[in-house]
Amino acid sequence: MPYYEYMCTANGQTFEVRHGMSEELTTWGQVADRAAVDVGDTPANAPVQRIMSAPVPVTTRDPGFQGCSGGCACAAPN
Repeated sequence: MPYYEYMCTANGQTFEVRHGMSEELTTWGQVADRAAVDVGDTPANAPVQRIMSAPVPVTTRDPGFQGCSGGCACAAPN
């Protein structure tokens, strides 16, 4: 599962959370739950925005990783 960054428009906080590609988090409560943080004073139904960020290059490889099958550079070595 990939990581995504979400910013809460009500409190300005940004968190990186992991979820499936078919999911999209829409509220602060969902993001806070996935990030294992308290919602604090921000309403749980406050909207969030997914932030598009530059990919981070992988410098080490998990020996069990077989690549994403997307034809990119993360493909498993032969």
